[in-house]
Amino acid sequence: MSKTKIAITLDQRTVERIDRLVREDAFPSRSQVIQEAVEEKLQKMEHSRLAKECAKLDPAFEKAIAEEGMSEELGEWPEY
Repeated sequence: MSKTKIAITLDQRTVERIDRLVREDAFPSRSQVIQEAVEEKLQKMEHSRLAKECAKLDPAFEKAIAEEGMSEELGEWPEY
């Protein structure tokens, strides 16, 4: 995957924490720390959004839609 270079500004305490992770060989570089942190945050936000949308669903209604017509279809399926 191609990468794009960007510039960001962080407070000194955050930079020190990132540098400590690099010194301790937890990550090969500052860029890798930040890249993984951003990716993790984005995944959490997307998962959270999906969970919020799913919470809006009515389970009984969704089940009824899923089961609609299944009894008729089961008799039509070919034998294997």
